[in-house]
Amino acid sequence: MSTIKVDALVIGAGFAGMYQLLSLRDKLKLDVAVIERGAEVGGTWYWNRYPGARCDSESHSYQYYFSEELAKEWQWTERFPGHAEIRSYLNHVADKFNLRPNIRFNTVVTSARYVDELNLWRATTDVGDVYEAKYLITAVGNMSAANVPEIEGLDTFKGQWYHTGQWPHEGVDFVGKRVGVIGTGSTGVQAIPVVAETAAHLTVFQRTANYSIPARNALLTEEFKQYTHDNYDEIRNIMRTNTNGAPFRIQNISALEISPEERLAIYEAAWEKGGFQFRATFNDLLSNKLANDTASEFIIGKIRQKINDPRTAAVLTDIDHPYAAKRPPIDNDYFEAYNRANVSLVDLRSTPIECITERGIKTADAEYDLDIIIFATGYDGMTGSLLKLNIEGAQGLPLKQVWSAGPRNYLGLQIPGFPNLFTITGPGSPSVLTNMPVAIEQHVDWITQCLADMQSQGFQKIEATEAATVKWLEHVSVAANKTLLPLAKHSWYLGANIPGKPQLFMPYAGGMGLYRIESEAIAKDSYAGFVRS
Repeated sequence: MSTIKVDALVIGAGFAGMYQLLSLRDKLKLDVAVIERGAEVGGTWYWNRYPGARCDSESHSYQYYFSEELAKEWQWTERFPGHAEIRSYLNHVADKFNLRPNIRFNTVVTSARYVDELNLWRATTDVGDVYEAKYLITAVGNMSAANVPEIEGLDTFKGQWYHTGQWPHEGVDFVGKRVGVIGTGSTGVQAIPVVAETAAHLTVFQRTANYSIPARNALLTEEFKQYTHDNYDEIRNIMRTNTNGAPFRIQNISALEISPEERLAIYEAAWEKGGFQFRATFNDLLSNKLANDTASEFIIGKIRQKINDPRTAAVLTDIDHPYAAKRPPIDNDYFEAYNRANVSLVDLRSTPIECITERGIKTADAEYDLDIIIFATGYDGMTGSLLKLNIEGAQGLPLKQVWSAGPRNYLGLQIPGFPNLFTITGPGSPSVLTNMPVAIEQHVDWITQCLADMQSQGFQKIEATEAATVKWLEHVSVAANKTLLPLAKHSWYLGANIPGKPQLFMPYAGGMGLYRIESEAIAKDSYAGFVRS
């Protein structure tokens, strides 16, 4: 066992960890170490290699914008990049900026404790090393703690089972196999049509029906690539100042202030264009239920047109939440997959899963023989990956105890009682409600400037106050309740997908642009709400 002393310890080598390393090492000249449990850079994309896995943000927006040179030298091939291309991009970034020498791969942080008398963080790893750092920065991602539901009998199943977020890197062969997929969220929507192409039979087990917009994925033209290069500054500015970090503005018009014919034409055009821009057709889809109803009814009508069997269509359109109140997937022939002779759908609302047997899955009215079970059941979002680190703050206070009633963060950046700990895109920040690289860059830039200011002003420690945290949490709640987002049942935004997890709306729904203004104003006001010493 060895003790390694550094200025800053970063946990995770995805988009967030890589940029945080680069910023602290090259801008502030700090000695930085990064610990990464994977064998390479990539973060969530190192693990997410399930069939059909690809980004739902458009490729020209799903990249770093801190370097114009980097943005212009990398050439994306598709409108929505697949997992392999995203990994290629992140490896290119690691090579370009020589990041790997600072990263310890195949290593897991098993605990991290703040040592009061020394004002440092001491982190232990599964290989026995101990890291001592003045600053601890988590870059573990919001969606990296896989949620495998506790279903009785899983350990007796004679076939193979997989979670989409822990996919074998060598892939899985479905030819001639009877496959069951549990879950029809974003990962299920992506995986189901691809699995169906080769499986002997695919049975989909759906609890919550979901909206989905066609992705209309395609190869990028040379003209579009040139457009993104020529308009780099404009695209960057739009993403940094709008609500969701996307490369387009939300239209400044209500869905209710135009005629039904005009509204239908706008929806039709957005449906044909595909992608998340459908949400930007009107400015009140997430704040006005009547406006949202117009979009929901349009999408449900489109889904019904795609599906041949009326009973299957009825189950797939029995949606219990407003459009976009849960993260709305975009798809490549998802609904069309249910027209295949080798695909069947089980409605878990009417016939819940009772257990898993040696042979497959048993519901309230039948048993389904399976060779492979795929859990497309998502993650313990926002908090799971942080709690797994076994963090203890001042005087040995466990983070699990502090968050026992739900996450408490100031700006999603710091937690009272945990000095010099920063949580990139933590609960209470826009994070998962945005195009993630935009939110990540904003947080990393804020943290980097904060540490630079501390260095120049002679401060050794910074910690969020309890009063500021309480006030911020109230602000986060008010922002959420101005939207339709809290109306979604079983939403991981509230932690409702994890049995026993405290339910409160975790991300900040006020928008990326407003959050940027608010957090920068706090920094300029001598870091109001933080105590520096």
